[in-house]
Amino acid sequence: MALPVTPLPAALRRKRRREGLRTLAFLSPWLIGFGVFFAYPLVSTAYFSLMKYNGFGAPSFRGLQNWTYVLQHYPSFWQGIGNTLWLVIVMVTLRVAFGLGIGLLITRVKTGAGLFRTLFYLPYLAPPVAATMAFAFMLNPGTGPVNELLGDLGLPQPGWFTDPEWSKPALTMLAMWGIGDLMVIFMAALLDVPREQYEAAELDGAGPWQKFRFVTFPNITPIVLFAVVTGVIQTMQYYTQAIVAGKVASGVIGGSGQQFEPGYPNGSTWTLPQMVYNLGFQQGDYGSACVVALVLFALSMAFTAVLMRRKSGLLGSED
Repeated sequence: MALPVTPLPAALRRKRRREGLRTLAFLSPWLIGFGVFFAYPLVSTAYFSLMKYNGFGAPSFRGLQNWTYVLQHYPSFWQGIGNTLWLVIVMVTLRVAFGLGIGLLITRVKTGAGLFRTLFYLPYLAPPVAATMAFAFMLNPGTGPVNELLGDLGLPQPGWFTDPEWSKPALTMLAMWGIGDLMVIFMAALLDVPREQYEAAELDGAGPWQKFRFVTFPNITPIVLFAVVTGVIQTMQYYTQAIVAGKVASGVIGGSGQQFEPGYPNGSTWTLPQMVYNLGFQQGDYGSACVVALVLFALSMAFTAVLMRRKSGLLGSED
């Protein structure tokens, strides 16, 4: 037999209502930001991916025709997927490894550490367009100083931004040059590792590699995860450096009436953000551009989920 439910006193109900409204008021800045800057754009993108829309007239329903066009008929879609994934895997891995290595090096320097920090951080402050143009001129296969030096040393002289096989490695070199942000983050994490753990490892006879593996890395694992996740998200949005490098290498630096092949050379720097711009702002096909944007969002979420799951597995194995 069910017990009778005693209604709450009116004063207690009013108190709980006030507490709920107070909690909602404290949450409101986040809720408004989430709704305006994430939920609404995501829902709108999904809506327009099913529509025929050019930005001017009223949208008309097309169903899955935009998805079929992008996934099956749009030229270079899968090439853009491959280039973006290559940059995510290679560029992010090398940037994290290089940033961690520089951070380890500077934290162990006894003299001139401030000078080295400044020298490695300054490139990060360079505007992306200016830095990319400087790299493109330095790596010019005909007149660039890098190839001239390689020629003097009797080494092969790559085509860099004019060679499809070397364009993405050249962009990776540019990304590693501006490593100052990761260097600062890793330095802060490395300096926060308890010294007594290093002393205990030395008493156990641990060498440099053992101390890094069993002391340093477990302590900075959350920072490494942060660097990888943010690096994946940033690389998924990789646009400026790729488009500027292609324009400089192809000779199209500015001016009206000049024709430029996106992804120069031969589509090797063609990425998903360039595809969104090409479809939406150059061809006026907002529906198909929204499809590519959703694919980009899904890939970013998939990478993040895999990394977070891997992190949880590492913590579970440590426990």
